[in-house]
Amino acid sequence: MASLNTMSATDAARRIAAGTITSEALLADCLARIEDREDVVGAWQHLDPDQALAEARARDREPRRGPLHGLPVGIKDIIETADAPTAYGSPIYAGHRPDADAACVRALRAAGAVIMGKTVTTEFAVFHPGKTRNPHDPDHTPGGSSSGSAAAVADLMIPLALGSQTAGSVIRPAAFCGVVGFKPSYDAIDYGGIKPGAPALDTLGVFARSVADTALIAQAIGRADRGLARIDPTVLAGPAPRVGLCRTPEWDRADAATRALLEKAASVLDAAESPTPAAFSGLVDAQDDIMWAGLADTLAPEMRDHGGQLSDGLGKKLAAGAALPPARVAAARQMVAACTAELDSLFGDRDVLIAPAAVGEAPVGTATGDPLFNRIWTQLHLPCLTLPAGTGPAGLPLGIQIIGCLDDEARLLRGAAWIEGMLADRPIVLVEPA
Repeated sequence: MASLNTMSATDAARRIAAGTITSEALLADCLARIEDREDVVGAWQHLDPDQALAEARARDREPRRGPLHGLPVGIKDIIETADAPTAYGSPIYAGHRPDADAACVRALRAAGAVIMGKTVTTEFAVFHPGKTRNPHDPDHTPGGSSSGSAAAVADLMIPLALGSQTAGSVIRPAAFCGVVGFKPSYDAIDYGGIKPGAPALDTLGVFARSVADTALIAQAIGRADRGLARIDPTVLAGPAPRVGLCRTPEWDRADAATRALLEKAASVLDAAESPTPAAFSGLVDAQDDIMWAGLADTLAPEMRDHGGQLSDGLGKKLAAGAALPPARVAAARQMVAACTAELDSLFGDRDVLIAPAAVGEAPVGTATGDPLFNRIWTQLHLPCLTLPAGTGPAGLPLGIQIIGCLDDEARLLRGAAWIEGMLADRPIVLVEPA
């Protein structure tokens, strides 16, 4: 019998509800996998096996709380937890114990999830890397900033995890690690109790191994006043979506394998071209200015009081962000408003768009990679999902980014489920076996 940690979240949830497996048994297999692989992958910042098992046993003894009952979930270490330290990826906060859980953690507990532990984040969820390595090849980065969450799900340590995205911190590591990464519309999940970066951009996201698993956790933690919470994760079937291929103004900066992947996917999915409006040509730079101005503001206390404990790279970028002329940041915001007004033109009659999820495969080393192909969608507050879709020349995962209309996560997830099925039936092969 296969170890329970290899099961999908949806299957595990059904079997726990039916009483054919226990949460404790599932947790035990996850912990065994972690013990076997953590020295290689380094996904965990804090892990207390006894505490996690005790929580699982409690789920097994009590009535079902909700759709995540008994499922282990990893929590990115910028998300506050009352029963585990939260260091935000920085030595400044080593051993820090928040007084309360973040809103999303409270929602997970209410839905019956077991909080497995805290996963590694880059420093303040920016770019200075932690210890995590890509589970497919430890010489390569897992991406960032949600590195531990992506790697832990990819390596079968846990079925589900939380991450966050300010530029590309969910979509890119999901692509590099070969899992599903989902960033909903801005503010679709309550961000309270999470260390802010650039508040105009920060968005909570999730990692899973399938679109169905993604819908399961996202629906459980979505804000009650937004559409995400009203999605029925068991109803992802529907008619074939109208798909558009959006090359974006940065298309030529994607590597050859990524461009070939998207073009082959467009053929399989019968995707029409969706040209980006001319106004989008400066949107990447606008996002960069808005992000660094926001980070410089929110991390000003750390820069002032603990500057010597920041990495050199982050310190320099924060200083540059603080020095940005207000008129330049205001102009960036005006450009974003102009691009937002063009979204109807961009989508046309398409339900979803596909675009690169990353420049290419995970690069060698610890640098977390370029968020180039994620910036504009984060800035426009649109829901996005990375779907694993093949491997590149080095044998590492490649992903397709699927973009939905603002506040229409239901249509995005249905479209992604259809695309997932199409690509399973007609796999994309970029490198023929020798």
